[in-house]
Amino acid sequence: MKPRTFNNTMKPLYLFLLLFLPGFMRVSAQLNNPVIARDFPDPTVMRFNGAWYVYATQGKSTIQAARSTDLQHWEDLPDAMPQKPSWGNEHFWAPHVLYDARIKKYVMFYSAESTDEKTGKCLGVAFADKPEGPFKDKGSPLICGETFVNIDPYAFRDPATGKNLLIWGSGHQPIRIQEMNSDWSDFLPGSKAKDLLFPDQETRYTKLIEGAWIDQHKGYYYLYYSGDNCCGDKADYAVLVARSKTVEGPYVTFGAASGTGKSAILESKQKWLAPGHNSILHDKGKTWIAFHAIEQENRKKGRQMLIAPLFYRNGWPQVSW
Repeated sequence: MKPRTFNNTMKPLYLFLLLFLPGFMRVSAQLNNPVIARDFPDPTVMRFNGAWYVYATQGKSTIQAARSTDLQHWEDLPDAMPQKPSWGNEHFWAPHVLYDARIKKYVMFYSAESTDEKTGKCLGVAFADKPEGPFKDKGSPLICGETFVNIDPYAFRDPATGKNLLIWGSGHQPIRIQEMNSDWSDFLPGSKAKDLLFPDQETRYTKLIEGAWIDQHKGYYYLYYSGDNCCGDKADYAVLVARSKTVEGPYVTFGAASGTGKSAILESKQKWLAPGHNSILHDKGKTWIAFHAIEQENRKKGRQMLIAPLFYRNGWPQVSW
């Protein structure tokens, strides 16, 4: 029997496999979800010192934390901020952590309920020498306001300008951005908050927008955000996306760019309801999205943590889960 030879009729199939199969295999590689099977909302996943750390809205105390080497198996850590701030007494929400080599500190932004009954939630900042903490609040809030407008902080050093920036917002108001000083302890004197993205731009998921996260890809800043009702019996939540050539905008939503009027890239699916408040992770050429979601048949577990592959199609992110 003659050995099979490569001929022209096989070229299309060969080229398809060569060009598309590696990417398909990369995107389709899944973790077993949930990766944290308990109430672990608003997860911020960061990589420090060769390990993954995740921080979440309060559990039994203030800020939950866990550590992993493979994104699948997570070890619970002690409370990341064991001492409550003097200005906040409860409801410690949605932390975000970064490491600044210039000050040699891990910096955590979060929100908490003010001790002043006439004030709503405030944004705070705390510092630590290690990623697991303990983080210590600086002693006063960055900003306070009515209800839950000042929650869901995301801190970012813009590589294009070198500016330290804080992005936050909720409470039926715009997502905002403002420059911070060099050590992240306060807003830069003379700086002002700028509106990045407004609610009510689409018929679904935009009555309230929050949970901002910014990632960069091929010349664009991608602003991920979540919309509507995260929790409870009527939870209806999703992750949406907009993009801009500069970090301070203007941002064009996926729904506007595609002409569909729909910017959601992560919605309820099968057993999982109300996915949202995401992080973007990059690991060995792969991109992942971490988020919380409610298991339809086991709602008592709360908002569990899931991780799914993320890829780009025609310049916009898509989620495979």
